[in-house]
Amino acid sequence: MDFNVKKLASDAGVFFTRAVQFTEEKLGQAEKTELDPHLENLITRADGTKNWTEKILRQTEILLQPNPIDHTGARIEEFIYDKLDKKLPSRMTNAELLGQYMLDAAKEFGADSPYGSTLITVGEYQRRLGGAEREFMQTSAAAFLSPLRNFLEGDWRTISKEKRLLENRRLDLDICKARLKKAKQAEAKAAAAPDFQETRPRNYVLSASASALLSEEVDKAEHELRVAQTEFDRQAEVTRLLLEGISSTHLNHLRCLQDFAEAQTTYFTQCHHYMQELQRELHRCANAVGAPHSSVASSNPAFPSERSSPGASFSSCDPNPGPLSMEPPATGTRKAKVLYDYDAHDASELSLLADELITVYTVPGMDPDWLVGERGNEKGKVPVTYLELLS
Repeated sequence: MDFNVKKLASDAGVFFTRAVQFTEEKLGQAEKTELDPHLENLITRADGTKNWTEKILRQTEILLQPNPIDHTGARIEEFIYDKLDKKLPSRMTNAELLGQYMLDAAKEFGADSPYGSTLITVGEYQRRLGGAEREFMQTSAAAFLSPLRNFLEGDWRTISKEKRLLENRRLDLDICKARLKKAKQAEAKAAAAPDFQETRPRNYVLSASASALLSEEVDKAEHELRVAQTEFDRQAEVTRLLLEGISSTHLNHLRCLQDFAEAQTTYFTQCHHYMQELQRELHRCANAVGAPHSSVASSNPAFPSERSSPGASFSSCDPNPGPLSMEPPATGTRKAKVLYDYDAHDASELSLLADELITVYTVPGMDPDWLVGERGNEKGKVPVTYLELLS
């Protein structure tokens, strides 16, 4: 118990002297040892990395879970399951929930009715969109959010601990410098004005004793300064090595960022593909019942003079699509640049590669969302949204 009390008193004394030194430095009443410029730059770079990593992590979490209340609840649930060492259950996305509501509504309204069958079609695609969103969220959390969070909760905590220790070592060093400076000033003052006379031997003895004490105090302060300087230099080297590891952290975060962008690209490509399929399904259903569908089956912007014929709808929803058989172009051909890669879904379509040039044209009765594409001896349907028509 006595040892603990002494240690507590010693720690309190060290904390007090450091606080005094720090306050005097802020008030300009004490000298401060400046760090090596290279180390200062490393500290500034590391602090910037930490601050921006926190902001990017927080905003990415908001992007993946826009509702702040849901986001907070999800983080709490994730924390609880992590502590229990259990797998977090998969939650339905908003799109999946909407799709399920549509499917349930179709059961009540009748799947054979036009409205009910359309609810089923749209609901199924909403569920597909939700599934793609859930997969994107899971991939992003594993490939992007987790490494960023691991850096903040792991590496950065170690760096912060060593930085605080370096600051304490610097304060101790400056305290020792100030103590040595005061001891030397006192010694010089006593040597310049000795307090003794030949007729007063008692004063001579006292003055000689005080001079010896001051000299001993100077020696002690010099020893403490050497020890403090050694500890400061050692801690500065440890901190420097840790801070130089920030470059490796940047490379790791770069790879994670590329994975995140790739996951995002895959997600939006899937969404675009699903919406194109949904548009074709709705167009086919509208043609089948003869209902107006101006928002879906608008005239082809590339060839405004062409009109699609409901009786000859060129749909990819046929149960057994065969090889493409088309008449020669009726309105001339145009060159088109492919914007994105596209994989053909059946024998009637033409696979595309981004940035390649192909020849396109329309035929009477063709779905306005599609064109006929030719590349050498290959021919097939191509979606308009994947093309940039050239003059």
